[in-house]
Amino acid sequence: MNKAITDGIVFMPQPYAAGLDQWSSGDGTPGSDTYENAVNAAFVPADQDFGGALEIQKVDAVQKLRFMGETPILPGCYLQVRARIKAISGNLPSVRIAAWAGGAGGLAVAGVTLSGPQVTLTTYGDVVEVTAIVGTGARNGVDMAWGTQALFGHFGLDLTGASGGIVRIDDIVIEDVSRFFLRDVVSAVDVRDYGAVGDGVADDHAAFEAADGAANGREIIVPAGTYFLGQSTTIQNRIRFEGTLEMAESSILALTKNFDLPAYIDAFGESELAFKKAYQALLNNAGHVTLDLGGRKVALRAPVDMAGAVNNKTTYKQRHVIENGQFSVFPGANWDTEVVTSQATYDPGNSKRLTNVVNVANIPVGSVIEGNGVGREVYVTARNIAAQRLDISQPLFDAAGTQVFTFRRFKYMLDFSGFEQISRMVMSEIEFQCSGDCSAILLPPTGTGFHLRDCFITRPKDRGISSHGEGDQGMMIDRCQFLSDESPLLSTERVSIGFNANDIKVRDNRVVHFRHFGVIGGSSSIIAGNHVFQGDSALNGIRTAGFVLTRTNNRGTINGNYIDNCFIEWVNEHDQAPEFSGEFSFSALSITDNVFLASDVAPWFTFLMVKPHGAGHFLNGVSVTGNSFRGIGGVLDRVETVDTSFTDLDYNRIRNVTFDDNAFHNIQTPAASPLVMEHTEASAASTWVVRPAPRLPFGAWAQVMESVVASGPLRNGANGVEYVTPYYQANQGANSDQINLRWPLAVSGTVILKVRIDDPL
Repeated sequence: MNKAITDGIVFMPQPYAAGLDQWSSGDGTPGSDTYENAVNAAFVPADQDFGGALEIQKVDAVQKLRFMGETPILPGCYLQVRARIKAISGNLPSVRIAAWAGGAGGLAVAGVTLSGPQVTLTTYGDVVEVTAIVGTGARNGVDMAWGTQALFGHFGLDLTGASGGIVRIDDIVIEDVSRFFLRDVVSAVDVRDYGAVGDGVADDHAAFEAADGAANGREIIVPAGTYFLGQSTTIQNRIRFEGTLEMAESSILALTKNFDLPAYIDAFGESELAFKKAYQALLNNAGHVTLDLGGRKVALRAPVDMAGAVNNKTTYKQRHVIENGQFSVFPGANWDTEVVTSQATYDPGNSKRLTNVVNVANIPVGSVIEGNGVGREVYVTARNIAAQRLDISQPLFDAAGTQVFTFRRFKYMLDFSGFEQISRMVMSEIEFQCSGDCSAILLPPTGTGFHLRDCFITRPKDRGISSHGEGDQGMMIDRCQFLSDESPLLSTERVSIGFNANDIKVRDNRVVHFRHFGVIGGSSSIIAGNHVFQGDSALNGIRTAGFVLTRTNNRGTINGNYIDNCFIEWVNEHDQAPEFSGEFSFSALSITDNVFLASDVAPWFTFLMVKPHGAGHFLNGVSVTGNSFRGIGGVLDRVETVDTSFTDLDYNRIRNVTFDDNAFHNIQTPAASPLVMEHTEASAASTWVVRPAPRLPFGAWAQVMESVVASGPLRNGANGVEYVTPYYQANQGANSDQINLRWPLAVSGTVILKVRIDDPL
């Protein structure tokens, strides 16, 4: 690059032969004295070394020589000023290139270097050359760095030292030497050319903005150094960092042309801060939708307060994506769970609040709550210190009154709890490498449409994904792997949970060795295509639930899953009044086309468990069809049960239940409703007692006989054939699980019956 060639700019001063009125004995500014007719100066037209030369006798302490013309100073353009000089007689002076720097309005630029290296003349007649380089940037080899305020200069030289000597000076040469400072990419703009200092103290914001404004599509170069940007900075061109940046937490760096994590790592020097600043920019620039981690690892020393990183927003409702990388942690005390115990009062009439909370200020928002009558995955959503009050995510089923609760605040890699609301957030192709030190993601208190897809949540200490409020509405978890840190433990010793949520879609995931994969407190969930494995090494072992459903009116589907060494548990532990009181009860759940398998478990293990926490509940609108149930390493008693730890179901109210078309292998008692069964009465009797139990699902009653068909002739006591039809009496026997067939006369024979556990609609 040479501006004299490319842009036709004239840098060279006039030769002395053109007149000494172009050369000043002062600063070179208009009105300053010149060497025209000066008694101590003359033009020598035929010097043997120089040709035309200026002869000067040094009479001042600093004898100045300045060209009166204004030589332009341009960002990115570096000028070399050269002068050849020789001593003729008298005292030998010293010489240096010198100048006067001019800025806007023709005013002098203060605080800049105005001279180059000094050389002392030692021998008469020897030609000595002095040089200096001037430019806007503080580059290596630049003698006079003038910054962007300088617009022009009056260049020449100074004679210093002893006075009285006579010297001759060749025509001064000014050349564009920007080529000395070219980067390996020619079409680049260096921020130092626009005044950047890079000492970590001076505010280089204006220089970065100026370089960006001048780049016009070229790449911006940030050389080695530490550059402090005192305010938010937006770069509209591509930028490459060799040096690093320092910025306040509240200042935003928006890299619009290369917005990805690798660029921010280059800018800030380490991945944790880089991720925070990149996420801050993602939520503060309408042009940013996706933060590409670029396949990089973000190593965290402490949980990332995502709201604190953004700093200026409490809500965000636009679609935004974080993708393609890994988060890992440095072990340490920053990941330790906070445990607080405190006395509080619960009133079922205000079902999502604890009052009179002792030392409420010590209890962190996002803590999971433990105590008598507290269901699984109940969290602190908000606190009011002045009112000694905590808002909680779910009601408590049996905690009325005052007791001491335990609050555990797990530490999450990405903690969104400081936001009020975040919606439409997508995380894609990311591994959360928790290493047994921490949990992965804490969702915001409110929000919709969070989507985790094609990710790995690897070895979380306590939780994979936690929702401590309603930030899980419409959440989707697709094609992810959840890998536990507790694989060596027995299933009953494990504590980690994959996720908790309400309205959720969970599809095509692989899950290994958690206590529970999901605790689902809401309704309308779709659980499809997952492989959930929770086995252990114990013989006749006990297993834990893969899915815990805590809402009675579930309105969900569990379809096409591989449910391996775990089971589905359906409870109402998130109900402040767990007794039935007019609601839909345990209803609207479809469990279809799943593969259920268990190996080396206790024979009483079951794949489906209903556990009412209050009296009066029943099944209503439940379908269990097309599933395959298998035991390995032993025979299971049955596949379904009701846990009566608190109470039993009201079997007289069961409605619209289908438990049919399932396959049973190594199951001692397959269950069905409607149950198609054969009954043979060997001796003629007018009342046949039919015992469908224990093949009726959930130990329910024999409520309805849909049909009865004789298989062959019915015979009277004399062995004659009778053409008769019975009526039936349901709910017979001590357990209401028998059917009485009443015939108009005593007969014997075989019939095929279809029996249901539910009443007609």
